[in-house]
Amino acid sequence: MGRKKEEEESEHEESDEEQASSDMDESGSGSEDDESESGSGSGTDSEEEELQGQVADVPFEVLQQARSSGQVTSFSRAKKELETKRANKNRPMEITSKKPVPRFREVIQAPKREVRDPRFESLCGKFDESRFKKSYSFIYDEELPAERQRLKKELAKGSGDTEEAKKRLEWIDRELREEQQRRKRAEAAAQHGSKEREAVKQGKKPFYPKKSEQKKEELVEKYQELKASGKLDKFMEKRRKKNSAKDHRFIPYRRPQV
Repeated sequence: MGRKKEEEESEHEESDEEQASSDMDESGSGSEDDESESGSGSGTDSEEEELQGQVADVPFEVLQQARSSGQVTSFSRAKKELETKRANKNRPMEITSKKPVPRFREVIQAPKREVRDPRFESLCGKFDESRFKKSYSFIYDEELPAERQRLKKELAKGSGDTEEAKKRLEWIDRELREEQQRRKRAEAAAQHGSKEREAVKQGKKPFYPKKSEQKKEELVEKYQELKASGKLDKFMEKRRKKNSAKDHRFIPYRRPQV
């Protein structure tokens, strides 16, 4: 009996020791997990701080555009540039295998052809409107009038496409009239500018007329020209018809009777 009791007590002691060791192992593994979690949390905090530092330098408008377009949700880190240095000058340069090889190999470096618009290039000089008009005045003085005479002869003979000839003739007449009006306005502006320069030399303040006043002066000149040529009545009749057609749009229609 005494021997059985001693065996039972020894078994109880061994089981207690095993349970204590298992408890110690569990507590050790828990501390390790806590340490790993704390380490990962510190890593994420550092990453967030780096991202915040990058976003702080970006303008607000760029951030708004990126968010509204939905293309960029967050600013990722800038990729490190690949180092292409050689350890020794006799060794070949190491190139990453991740970059795809181009289909066409550049054998000879040919000069790149650049297309330039002379209207927006400073190399072509500044645009001088008066010089440009003088250089291309032959279009309105020689070419268009000659084409007008040729089209009139073709229409008189009835040869060729009459519809296209009529449209082209109307376009030429319209262009010539508009060019004549442009030249008149430019001449009037030049005369006004010369008068104002002389007035400034005498000590007076310069006067810049409004567009409405310039339009009134143009209408007065046009009225005098039409009256002198005897075309005033015809012009006024056309203008009345045009105005009546415009006013007719605002007249209320009669409601349909149901």
